[in-house]
Amino acid sequence: MSEAALESAMTMLNENIDVSGEPTDWFEMTQDRVNTFADATLDQQWIHVDPDRAASGPFGGPIAHGQLTMSIMSFLPGGQGVGLPEIDGMKLGINMGWNKVRFISPVAVGSKIRTVGKLKSVVQKGEMLELINEMTVEIDGQDKPACVAESVLRIAF
Repeated sequence: MSEAALESAMTMLNENIDVSGEPTDWFEMTQDRVNTFADATLDQQWIHVDPDRAASGPFGGPIAHGQLTMSIMSFLPGGQGVGLPEIDGMKLGINMGWNKVRFISPVAVGSKIRTVGKLKSVVQKGEMLELINEMTVEIDGQDKPACVAESVLRIAF
């Protein structure tokens, strides 16, 4: 990558620090999706996969796994500022992990969620840029979010 292209990417990204992007589209959390995730991760806890038992549990019904919410938050359709940004010359994005993750409210099966992203920082790391994004998963009709997390992403040019 040329130095000019790297500077251009840094300038564009720095202009968007602390600016909330457009939220993703609302996405329904279905029991089928929760069950499929439970099968893939071997987490078959009854609060996720047994609607009858979960109805008398602490949440009044089945809830999505926190890890399921985290896994899909960057990939929900629509929105801007969630997932990989569009940058000229970018070859790929690399998920480096998470700095902070908080599960604030459970995601009930049948509820709708969406993600709002906010770029917190961008730092050059050799030929790559490292981005820290604050991701907030909102639940339709609720004041408290489901999850707030800081993702760490590196972009290779």
